[in-house]
This record gives sequence, structure tokens and C-alpha cells, in this order.
Amino acid sequence: MSIAQAMILAAGRGERMRPLTDTCPKPLLKVKGKPLVEYHLDALAHGGFRDVVINTAWLGEQLEDHFGHESTSGCRIKYSHEGKDFGGALETAGGIARALPLLADVFWVVAGDVYMPHFLFTRAAYDKFAASGKLAHLILVPNPEHNARGDFGLAPDGHALNQAAERHTYSTVALFRKDFFAGLPAGNPQGDIAKLAPLLRAAMDRGEVSASCTTDPGPTWARRSAWRP
Repeated sequence: MSIAQAMILAAGRGERMRPLTDTCPKPLLKVKGKPLVEYHLDALAHGGFRDVVINTAWLGEQLEDHFGHESTSGCRIKYSHEGKDFGGALETAGGIARALPLLADVFWVVAGDVYMPHFLFTRAAYDKFAASGKLAHLILVPNPEHNARGDFGLAPDGHALNQAAERHTYSTVALFRKDFFAGLPAGNPQGDIAKLAPLLRAAMDRGEVSASCTTDPGPTWARRSAWRP
């Protein structure tokens, strides 16, 4: 199997969707008859990104039981089972660091519990970021009602900003370079828990994060009050 160019985050407990998530991991909840995470697998395959890592924790065995190692759209799937290996989720940065040995130098990341069926994972965006020298590129969207103040600003030159008069919401879709996670143990062998937001904000202050804002109304979060990396 080739090295993966995309990672889908699927390790969360899904507290806001209980009791549905008491027996089903949130990314497997169906919207219009299809599991949330399958929309991403289909979109990644359409964009030519067919090798994917999915991290799991809560009821993670159900994800592997459902998809096995290949989706109906032709994505080849590897799993990073944080629950099985460490007893629980490692938070976003910790989970990505754990999966780094399975990932290419540049890779997409998207949360498995968002519904955004029209988003395109394009080779052009991937290649542009790879050539940019930046450590991360965030896809921002117009602010939904539940996050009216937004998360990050966007400078005219395309840099992501911690502070700005106008802020947009982080869609959970991003491109990362492995070096973004250089401050964490390689492969996170001890299962250290690490959040993404502090790493992003520090990298923004160093000018290492770019962003773009789509005109799409953005993803739909199932009972999510805001982005919580």
C-alpha cells in the first residue's frame, strides 16, 4: 500500500450526538443514507487521493468492520487505532502525530464528523501548498450561527492570522506538512495527548500558516458549538 496523502479524524466520542453515538461512532452516522465519513472518502477518491488514514478511538472497531481496507469509491484505508493502543483519543495533534509514519510529507486532514459533500480535494491545491514552503494551509468558511465570531483572520497576502477585525471559521479541512508536527515525538509512541490549536496559533505568529476562504456556506456540524481542535 502506498503512503497516504490524506487523514480523516474519526476518534472523537461524539458527546453532542448522544444517545446516537452511544452505540455508533459519529463518523458512521448517516446523512441522506450514507455515513458522514464516506462522503470524504468519495471526495478524496474523486480528487485522486486514494490512500487514506483514519484514526479511531470510541467504537473504532466499527469503522474498520464497516469499510475494511477499501471503500466502495476505491480508497485504500489504513487505521491508527488510538483507543486500542492507548485506551482513548489523543486529541487532534496527538492523533496526527501518531499517524505520521503512515503519511506522506504533505497530506490533507479533515474531520470525519462534518457534512460537506461539495468540497473538492484537488490536486492543484495540494501541489500549490507543497510548493509554498508553508507548514499548514487552512480552508476557512463563512461563519455559521454557532460560531459567529469566527476562528482565524485572513491577510491579503494569504497568511492566516490569530487576530483580525474579520475572522472566518476553520472548516476542519487543512493541508499539513510533516514538519508542522516536529515538536512532538516522532510517531507519538507514548500516546501523548496534544491539541492542535496552540500549535496552529504559534505557527501563525511565525508566518508559517496560509489560508483560503471558500464561498461555500461551509460544512454542517452535528450539534457542534464551535471548532474544538
